[in-house]
Amino acid sequence: MVDRMQAFTKDELRQIHDASMEILEDTGVRFNSGDALEIFKKHGFKLDGTRVFITENDVRSALETAPARFTVRARNADNNVAIGEEDFVFVPTSGAPNVATYKGVRRPATLEDYHTCCQLVQTSDQLDMSGWSMVQPLDIPPQVAHLDMLLADMVMCDKAYIGAATSRQAARDCLEMAAIAWKGKENLKRQPVMATIVNAMSPLKYTAEEAETIIDMAHLGQPLVITDLVMAGASGPVSLPGLLALANAEIIAGLVLAQLACPGTPVVYGSVSAPADMRTVVSAVGAPEAVVLASAVIQLARFYHLPCRTGGMITNAHCTDAQAAAEGTLMMSTAVRNGANFIVHACGQLGSYISMSFEKWLVDEEVCRTIRRILTAMDITVESIDVETIKSVGSDGNYLVHPTTFNHCRNFYRPNLFTRDDFQNWHDSGAKSVSEVAAEMLPKRLAEYTKPPIDEGLEQVLREFVNRRKKQLL
Repeated sequence: MVDRMQAFTKDELRQIHDASMEILEDTGVRFNSGDALEIFKKHGFKLDGTRVFITENDVRSALETAPARFTVRARNADNNVAIGEEDFVFVPTSGAPNVATYKGVRRPATLEDYHTCCQLVQTSDQLDMSGWSMVQPLDIPPQVAHLDMLLADMVMCDKAYIGAATSRQAARDCLEMAAIAWKGKENLKRQPVMATIVNAMSPLKYTAEEAETIIDMAHLGQPLVITDLVMAGASGPVSLPGLLALANAEIIAGLVLAQLACPGTPVVYGSVSAPADMRTVVSAVGAPEAVVLASAVIQLARFYHLPCRTGGMITNAHCTDAQAAAEGTLMMSTAVRNGANFIVHACGQLGSYISMSFEKWLVDEEVCRTIRRILTAMDITVESIDVETIKSVGSDGNYLVHPTTFNHCRNFYRPNLFTRDDFQNWHDSGAKSVSEVAAEMLPKRLAEYTKPPIDEGLEQVLREFVNRRKKQLL
């Protein structure tokens, strides 16, 4: 099969790896956490203040214990998800402080918007997991926002979810709530029940919060999605090969800490690196270089036999328009076809992470649905080729009324949002854009939501924990 995207040779991957090992051994990575430094010191690593130096042997040892594939358990066992190798999951958008309409109007996000996200997750036939901070609710104090979001993820949905990593307190509260739901921390050690995204701070450092989240999650065996966002020309080299060497060193350093804290901790290798737009210093997530970097990151993850995280339907556009569709689909299709396993921002992202859109969420689901259909393999058999039917129709017949057409035509993909009407029918129906159709579908979709069953006692205990912790934190 021909694929015109660059497939790195083993020698090229080795060159990037060797450059990263040189960076780790000679320059090191800063870990601004006493707990992390103590772990490195205990295992004999060379330290200089907060800077940790990592050898290739250290990296090899960490890679030996990190699994290539793992399963995250959901409250509803039917929604358990496998991550790694040929298995992949779609995860919604994350981190936006604003909600944008399809007309380009923007407003601050609220907790009610977060609840709407949970309803869309639960009713989605495309999203495999609930997200974390699908919007950042600005109507509640930031020091307790993680509690309300986690409660919504656990009670309003019965899919696997993303853990909290905004602070060490948030990570520990997340683990406490998971222990309540899964009847103790010992049970968490036996089975991953969430994945938590941890972000390195480029260039070459981890904040105390991120490093300590790695440690706390690893101690209980919960998967970590160790990610960076290197901006070429700003927080990293303008050269893409140089950026890859830097990004790889950052991710590998986090992997090493996770394996030192608890060998065997599942780690997803992730990056959403992109060039910096030199006029605005905004991350150009929709740039073609970002797509090229995503493909390269997937190849590096496979080089290390690790699951991979990339971006999905990400864009710099500020409304659900042709730019959003083009940029998002190029990234998403590349990520899926090249072998990414954990695809965040699969639905709803706008404006280089500054906004999310419910209408775009529905449009992006249509793209996800289409891509899954593209990946469906043909069943090549004597029966599916059916030469006898081709002979019987010959050159003068018609397949439109043939019995085989009636029997199998419903196997063709039918879009939920995109139109296939002729011009006149489309015009007579209001000549609506796909964004307008999505805006009309949104209330109907939300009306389909039914809160999934949950033990009343469990929900009460979770709510009591949240209320008690809020009083303590405020």
